[in-house]
Amino acid sequence: MSDHTGGQARVRDLTPEEVARGLTEGRVVLVDVREPNETAAERFPGAVLLPLSAFDPAAIPSPPGCEIVFACRSGRRSVDASLSAQRQGFAYGSHLAGGILAWKAAGLPTET
Repeated sequence: MSDHTGGQARVRDLTPEEVARGLTEGRVVLVDVREPNETAAERFPGAVLLPLSAFDPAAIPSPPGCEIVFACRSGRRSVDASLSAQRQGFAYGSHLAGGILAWKAAGLPTET
């Protein structure tokens, strides 16, 4: 696991397997920050779609006891989303390292 830092903010890398297990166990809310044209072609099952171009962390459903995890295509925009949310006062410090590319490489399902 590695950490990305931006000032005081930190973003924790989660593996596809960790995220998938959290989704199955109902303790992760996966937030896909890719744009609508990308999510229309392929998306994570059960993810909340919140494009980075219209990013508002206040719009993310945050059930008690659930961890918010950001995801994108390769893991770059999800770090940006997490750092942006933290700058706005939200404690959203995790992302899917490697994005949907790593998710598919791990053999996990997508929806088209």
